[in-house]
Amino acid sequence: MTRSMPRWLPLAVLCAGQMMIVIDQNIVNVALPAVQRSLHFSSASLVWVVNSYVVPFGGLLLFAGRLGDLIGRRSVFATGVTLFSAASLLCGFATSEATLIVFRFAQGVGGAVASACVLGMIAAMSAGPREQAQGIAAYSFASAGGGTVGTLAGGVLTDLTSWSWIFFINVPIGALVVICALRTVERDTGPGLARGVDIAGALLVTSGLMLLVYTIVHAEQVGWGSTGTVVLGPLSIVLLVAFVLREATAVQPLLPLGIFRSRQVSAANAVQFLLIAGLFGLLYFGTLYLQRVLGYNPLEAGLAFVPIALTIAAVSLGLAARLVLSVGPRTMLVGGLALIVLGFVGLSFSRADGSYLVDFLPASLLLGCGAGMALPAAMGLGMSAVAPADAGIASGLFNTSQQIGGAIGLTVLNAAVGTRTTALAGSGSSPRAALLGGYHVAFLLAAAFALAALALAAITLRPATEPPPAAEPESMSAHEPEREPARLGATGAELGVGPAEV
Repeated sequence: MTRSMPRWLPLAVLCAGQMMIVIDQNIVNVALPAVQRSLHFSSASLVWVVNSYVVPFGGLLLFAGRLGDLIGRRSVFATGVTLFSAASLLCGFATSEATLIVFRFAQGVGGAVASACVLGMIAAMSAGPREQAQGIAAYSFASAGGGTVGTLAGGVLTDLTSWSWIFFINVPIGALVVICALRTVERDTGPGLARGVDIAGALLVTSGLMLLVYTIVHAEQVGWGSTGTVVLGPLSIVLLVAFVLREATAVQPLLPLGIFRSRQVSAANAVQFLLIAGLFGLLYFGTLYLQRVLGYNPLEAGLAFVPIALTIAAVSLGLAARLVLSVGPRTMLVGGLALIVLGFVGLSFSRADGSYLVDFLPASLLLGCGAGMALPAAMGLGMSAVAPADAGIASGLFNTSQQIGGAIGLTVLNAAVGTRTTALAGSGSSPRAALLGGYHVAFLLAAAFALAALALAAITLRPATEPPPAAEPESMSAHEPEREPARLGATGAELGVGPAEV
């Protein structure tokens, strides 16, 4: 990167790549009916248009993050975006159920490889606490705002063109992101694969996470008591336990377990898990409420989320960095979570004959404001305690928390909605009233997830008395043996968080 180049340009490129990937995770949901009609999907197999992307995405993040630490995060990012874009092109040309599902799987692989290192790259290239706060806030907007933009883009593209364009649009954007990344983001090499790749650990965690995500999303169709769920669920846990045991004894672990000795890292990941588990309820059940209860078409439902995206942008890009430095990320995190709880409780009072301006917009704006505060605060707390050599694996860890939290959260919410809707329909309620009752339960459960995250943040993250330590020495880069272990960004005292050691 040349000295004359604006410092914000590489950040914008990385956030554009992240937003493209997040948008794709949501843009497909709106287009599913059109995909079903065009490719003659059965109702049972249609869900795999989504799941075939989610399974590899959730399973590969940790491995891709560590790979970035070893061979260079910029290279891994560019490779992932290239694969994601190529798979998107193939998805657009798919002519059958099988081909679309296979290409979506490849798209999920590319998405995981690309996004695994982005947060670590942003934190590592930040010069000081202010830049780190601004960078993480921009990343948070790309991640949270991308969800609402995806809902809008899906409605627009499906209504005005065809479902194929929800995939084709990724190709020029992805090509531009790769070209700009290679020209603006500084090249990092890492110690190289010669240092040793924990192949056994990579296989265990990737297979374990993929199997866990598959079990969760498939349980929605076959039930939690089915033979497949009962067998595969425990098997995924066994693989993940084996991974932890492997990492405790490996010479060069894929995931240094010492990273979890930091209260910031452990608590921030747990808070983010609960936060995302709840926020998935806004995008999914909020869209269903607008379409199935208020009667909106896909385009109208997408437009209804524009104020939320603008609110997230205004808060995360305009206020978050200042709030981090003025009141500290812990206070900002607790305040954001409180707004999210209030927003979901507000949605639980939505009416069958209600209006957008009264029943949806006020509560959704609270949720957008809360997300714009809470997400960058949680990520900043976690990344500030990580050594530079572990930035990739820490980034992959945060992304994994998001994916697993979203999968589990949506499954729990969906199961509760189904149970409540069936009960209301059986008691004589109209179909619309039964659906609304189910959605109310989903919003209240989402509020409970956010409330649990708030309690966890308030209890585990206290005002600082000492700075957090760096990661375990063996996880440091081989070419920095004598260097004092620096961390990504500010100390705990600068950010207003508690002691790292539990």
